[in-house]
Amino acid sequence: MMFALLAQQCLGGLAFPIAKYGLMTIEPFTFAFFRFVIAAVVLLVITRLRKSQPPIEKKDYIKLIGLGALIVPFNQVAYLFGQQLTSASHAALLFATVPIWIFIAAMIHLGEKFVLRRGIGVVLGLVGVLIIIGGGAVEIESRYLWGDLIVLGAVLAWAYYTILGKSLVVKYGAFRVTAYALSSGAVLYLPFGIYRACSFDYSGVTVTAFLPVLYMALDVSVAAYVLWYWLLKQMEASRLAVFNNFQPLIAGAAGVLFLGEQVGVSLVIGGLVVLIGVIITETANRKKRIGNL
Repeated sequence: MMFALLAQQCLGGLAFPIAKYGLMTIEPFTFAFFRFVIAAVVLLVITRLRKSQPPIEKKDYIKLIGLGALIVPFNQVAYLFGQQLTSASHAALLFATVPIWIFIAAMIHLGEKFVLRRGIGVVLGLVGVLIIIGGGAVEIESRYLWGDLIVLGAVLAWAYYTILGKSLVVKYGAFRVTAYALSSGAVLYLPFGIYRACSFDYSGVTVTAFLPVLYMALDVSVAAYVLWYWLLKQMEASRLAVFNNFQPLIAGAAGVLFLGEQVGVSLVIGGLVVLIGVIITETANRKKRIGNL
């Protein structure tokens, strides 16, 4: 399970520098259109090829469509739109609060108990991410308010995509739930996505520029999303959320290795704080398991 967790975080963390490269030549909403169409087709084809799957109850189709709305229009598209109205540092900091929202929502909707060490781990992880992203230097300006609110909505959408999907994942499996949820979200985005894709000027786009699109479609929307739900099936949502703080650390390291960015003190210190938070959380889980033996 730890290998799957590490793989999921690496795929997600590498998405930031890779997507950044692709968005230099392809505008965000066109990029999102190709990403989700490709991912939806691949997921549905593989789902159809898989056999011996229990039928999905009619009442659960509504839930799957709801998950699709959360993950595509309300999470990914809202994030792209909100990021245009605020600063990159604000958007990154707001997404760093994801583990806290999952931690709270898991107690409210999934009945998970409050574990002090896990709570400390979540807070330390957040502090570490804040250090990595900006070293504490973030401007607070009213002109970013609407963008911040939209990005915060995208953050809450991802948190509830995680929480509300858990029961369906246990019932039908991570792959099928991801396939139907993301596909329904892609359909909801289709009219707007087609409009942006058709009006985009492709004259300056090379074949290489589409490689990040393929990475985001196959490695993130297919592999990383399926792994996220699979891991959610194996562990409590609040525990899984803590590990999400590794992504900014991985993204920062990838920026150093592949984009020539410099190693800052904030990356080193923030990474250590994130690691301490994860260790504290896992220590709490280990003690809990030993107590249950």
